[in-house]
Amino acid sequence: MPAVLIIDDDIALLNACRVGLQALGHDVRTAETGAEGLSAVALQRPDVIVLDLGLPDLDGMNVCTRIRGWTDTPIVILSADGAEERKIEALDGGADDYMTKPFGMRELDARLRVALRHHHADADDGQSSRLQVGALTLDLQHYEAIFQGEPLDLTPKEFEFLAYLARHVGKVCTRRLILEHVWGPSYADETHYLKVYAYRIRKKLHDEQGRFLQTDPSVGYRLKATGT
Repeated sequence: MPAVLIIDDDIALLNACRVGLQALGHDVRTAETGAEGLSAVALQRPDVIVLDLGLPDLDGMNVCTRIRGWTDTPIVILSADGAEERKIEALDGGADDYMTKPFGMRELDARLRVALRHHHADADDGQSSRLQVGALTLDLQHYEAIFQGEPLDLTPKEFEFLAYLARHVGKVCTRRLILEHVWGPSYADETHYLKVYAYRIRKKLHDEQGRFLQTDPSVGYRLKATGT
């Protein structure tokens, strides 16, 4: 039974989630402040975390960043703010998924199961923890990237985007597959995300012409097998 920690100051929501998610097979624990949530993560070691951004004591993004600093436990953001910029900020900050309020309990259950499935797949992956593509080296364990001998300052989602392409080097990866594997199934149609992230990554690689991180206009993206 997966242990779910919900960090939110809405008592009614906590009670509803406790009843609803327990009925769907989860062990639900709750915290009403960011400080309580951080302590619960450290002491209870939940399998997945549901985090509200509007907490009474700490900014939810600060809580997310602090959690991600020492554990890779999946984090699903639950927020009333549906702005695209806020979603990108949360995903860049280490969140695995983003849901807006109001929401359905079965949808939340589905998002939690997807986050857990991706996390277990990563933990069970027998591949090397390091990927090498031309002048690019990715350390999958520590989320560190080096290109042409220099470290790259990548956000978590930028790193995961590159890592997904590196695992399929030389092959065109469709937009839908990239979105599903990096952001989650609910983002399969958010193709504008990829344009933003590809632009950012190319700037950091000094690859503005797209010679290394290549675009197939009708399909998706790929990394050139031989590097730049």
